[in-house]
Amino acid sequence: MDIDVLGALAVRENGISITPTAPKPRQVLALLALHADQVVPVSALIEELWGGEPPRSARTTLQTYVLQLRALIATALEETEGGRTAKDVLVTLPGGYLLSSGGGRSDVREFDRLAGTGYRAMDAGDFPGAARLLREALGLWSGPAFADVQGGVQLDMETRRLEETRLCALDQRIDADLRLGRHRELLAELTVLASRYRTHENLHGQFMLALYRSGRRGEALDVYQRLRATLVRDLGLEPSAALRRLQRSILMAGPEHVAEAADAGNQRLVRV
Repeated sequence: MDIDVLGALAVRENGISITPTAPKPRQVLALLALHADQVVPVSALIEELWGGEPPRSARTTLQTYVLQLRALIATALEETEGGRTAKDVLVTLPGGYLLSSGGGRSDVREFDRLAGTGYRAMDAGDFPGAARLLREALGLWSGPAFADVQGGVQLDMETRRLEETRLCALDQRIDADLRLGRHRELLAELTVLASRYRTHENLHGQFMLALYRSGRRGEALDVYQRLRATLVRDLGLEPSAALRRLQRSILMAGPEHVAEAADAGNQRLVRV
């Protein structure tokens, strides 16, 4: 089975799509696919479909959606000789359902593997390796997770979680590129990111560093002032101490000095 959720939902068994078009069966498959090879409780599926007000027929209706998914799976398995049945792929277990991937590919699992390896490369000081691995991990995303699924409580929560993992990988990849001296190549990307994530301090700190290292000191300081104005206006907060130190370093220091950049609440040394 091939599973893609980092963008549009696409689940293929035996090379054939088993992704339904109807919204609610699509939600069921999305949640099962994200947690492939793990039991998804009936309660979680019911909450996803109906929130806190499920109908009395919720369990029966859920079973109907499962049968619809098994019909799609059975069609995809028709040409498989002596292989799995639909019930082997979408398994009923005590308390829930499990989508068996049969050892197939999942873009979420591949992302987690590549990102984790990239983080370890960063910790080991292998910045070229980290940049390559994290860029490959981020390349698995073709849009927001579950981009074409009308999500409920569970999928909305998972979408936010996945987006946070993407942002963490993006932050680390940009840090690796900065350490490799790729500041000018990063400017266009960071311009877009700073505009999209208007209160994300570390992205703004990285943008400031890239601008400063490109000889655009005034623009780097302007980025700080815009971020500060947004934080104060929208959140009633001042920039973090680490970002303020970075601003002072850019304002006062020479290129040999060291500034502390904000990293999602953590502090790390980055050469200006």
